Amino acid sequence: MTTITYRTVTVDGTKIFYREAGAKGAAKLLLLHGFPTAGHMFRDLIPLLADRYHIIAPDLPGFGQSDDPVANSFDSIANTIDRFTEIVGFDRYAVYVFDYGAPTGFRLAVKHPERITAIISQNGNAYEEGLSEGWNPIQAYWQNATEENRNALKAFLGPETTIWQYTHGVEDPARISPDGYSLDNFYLSRPGAETVQLDLMGDYKSNVALYPTFQDYFRNHKPRLLAVWGKNDPFFLPPGAEAFRRDIPEAVIKFFDTGHFALETHAEEIAAAIRDFLG
Repeated sequence: MTTITYRTVTVDGTKIFYREAGAKGAAKLLLLHGFPTAGHMFRDLIPLLADRYHIIAPDLPGFGQSDDPVANSFDSIANTIDRFTEIVGFDRYAVYVFDYGAPTGFRLAVKHPERITAIISQNGNAYEEGLSEGWNPIQAYWQNATEENRNALKAFLGPETTIWQYTHGVEDPARISPDGYSLDNFYLSRPGAETVQLDLMGDYKSNVALYPTFQDYFRNHKPRLLAVWGKNDPFFLPPGAEAFRRDIPEAVIKFFDTGHFALETHAEEIAAAIRDFLG
């Protein structure tokens, strides 16, 4: 059986909660989750990889058991996770990025390319062609930050929307455990969460503005990259995965017949792809 420990560390005054598994001397793997979830999204993946890798999966600031970010921005989140990796001794590591974890992890890679041994992107986008029409309400807020446009985004925080994110594009919704989306909805209901999440939706435009910078990093450093993509994702489209090959021709791209939260239905298949890819 895999032993997973649950720890907290303080990063410049911000408490970061994280899961840890595997031998400390093994190759390091950092798991970065996305919206609206937390490190618990990796609960099925970690036991499938911990025999080979030293795994750490933090809750990003503003999510799960971690404190809110110093500022409600992706720069702030990335800066905290950057310091977090230093505190926990992750000096060289592969990084698994999903959703919000992608612009977080890509910022780390741009800042410290020498630390990144490989990238696994699970519906973690860095190309405009990967953005679906589902982003239209959020983009409207980027372009015109009115109270009306901000209030429209509250629909993304509703319990029904969280469930929909888990089940949309899944062939058999009965395979989706209610544990994940129920815990996400619990965290979304905590005091102050709405403000943090709406601010981050507004700040997501900073990630799109950095897409050319991320792409320059891919093109110049050619990191080993594996994309494992739920092809029915309503937010991040398959062309976003295929676009990695434009800058990293040897990138490995794998699609799975599932939705946004691909690990909920395909953890074993994704773990096998990672083991084969990282070697």
